[in-house]
Amino acid sequence: MQAKKTFSIIHFTLLIILVVLGAFMAVLDTTVVDIIVPRLKGPLSTDIYGVQWVITAYMIAAAVGLLVVEWLIKHYGNKIIYVIGVAAFTLASFGCGMSHTLPEIIIFRTIQGFAEALVMVTAQAMLFSFFPPEKRGIAMGIFALGVAFAPAIGPTLGGYLTEWFSWRAVFFVNVPIGIVLVVFSALLLPDNSKRSPYPLNFVSLTFLTVFTVSLLILLSKGQQYGWFNSPFIVYLAFASWFGLLGFIISEYFSKNSLFDYSLFKNPYYSIGIMVYFILLGFSMYQYFYLIPMYYEHLKGLSSIQTGLGVLGFGIWIGVFSIIAGALSDKFSPIPVLIAAAVIYLYSGYVLFPSLNYYTPFYEAVLKTMPFGIAMGLFFAPITVLVMNNSNGKIEQGIMTMDYVRFIGGSFGTAIATNNLVFYKDKEFDAMVSLQNHEVVSSFLAKMEQIYGIVAKVIFRMFEDFMSFNYGFKYVWLDAAFWGAVGSFFIFMLLFVKRRKYEKS
Repeated sequence: MQAKKTFSIIHFTLLIILVVLGAFMAVLDTTVVDIIVPRLKGPLSTDIYGVQWVITAYMIAAAVGLLVVEWLIKHYGNKIIYVIGVAAFTLASFGCGMSHTLPEIIIFRTIQGFAEALVMVTAQAMLFSFFPPEKRGIAMGIFALGVAFAPAIGPTLGGYLTEWFSWRAVFFVNVPIGIVLVVFSALLLPDNSKRSPYPLNFVSLTFLTVFTVSLLILLSKGQQYGWFNSPFIVYLAFASWFGLLGFIISEYFSKNSLFDYSLFKNPYYSIGIMVYFILLGFSMYQYFYLIPMYYEHLKGLSSIQTGLGVLGFGIWIGVFSIIAGALSDKFSPIPVLIAAAVIYLYSGYVLFPSLNYYTPFYEAVLKTMPFGIAMGLFFAPITVLVMNNSNGKIEQGIMTMDYVRFIGGSFGTAIATNNLVFYKDKEFDAMVSLQNHEVVSSFLAKMEQIYGIVAKVIFRMFEDFMSFNYGFKYVWLDAAFWGAVGSFFIFMLLFVKRRKYEKS
């Protein structure tokens, strides 16, 4: 579709705003809620493990929604599914804000998660269709620009709303935006999707849902239950393996597969999916989890200050997304991806490991900026690479990209959480092993005599804190390792025979 010939500039700009704003709202809600979760314990009469289900339920529903969104689009079209998704997300946001018990907010968060999957896939697909093939890099750059600002301002906005109003304001802020989006989207968005209904493979969907739900609960609750020391986690592991095995068998014998595996014969498509899974999933999600953790829990900054720290690199994601999209259109996605990988590795192996408690705030912000630049350079080129080589099956490509990134990100977050505990304990043991126990015991005894038991407690807390400080370096390096694995696939693009894969 040649959108420029069909719409006026004002109308075309409005269409872009409508679809990008929907995705922005969905991503913003995710990052804002992450900030307020610890504050929900009192109002919902639960503990920290209970309120974690507010996030877990959302993740599970979003992952399941990704599995059926293509089928829904093929039956009803992008516009209808997008409007329904925004409407459901808005109503669920209102429900979350009105919730007074944990089960209530979990139900509404589940609806939110499913709706987010509908919004994200349809928004990206519609924006991609608005632009001619030679301008789709710009399209994905615009999409990334809108989506990138959400996690950038999310922590700051969440902290501000919670500090000055209430945690409920975090959800209510979506309602007026959502209502406006639903009305104008229903009136203005074109319904130009090609409907080609096909039977949904419920057997494969059921098995993959079992795998996804079991795996996500395992990853989000593993630390709480002590991983495989807990029968509950072991049962989840068996359920996930059962679901995966059943899915593979079902897909092998089914005539209507849930995924189009012929697309993976194209090396550009398959490498792009691997980059999404490992680099934009395993590695990137670790950084997105660790950076706020560094500011708030290691440096002891407030939620608003943490948000400003995140904003320091988030802005560059948006700015360089547009630049990367333009460069991809003019040249090729591959050189842009190579440059992004180099900057990403430099950030991961040089800049991040140098961050610690003693690093000044502004220096820390400066050192995270190249990470934002690299992320901005990644999104548009890798998305265009995958979607241009999806043989016209845009929704299939988007669904696959988002699903593997989601699963990879869940793994990455779980790894980062586990690494924080592991390296902290390792550094603590190393500090203790270097000490002369007789001298330390004598010192603590004297401290207790002079200053009381409080001094002894403070000394032990200081040891614990410093082990957390030193251990953070190795957590950064582990995230960088997965970035290096993902970058390996990017460098493989240099050796792919271009033939018919160069452009679809």
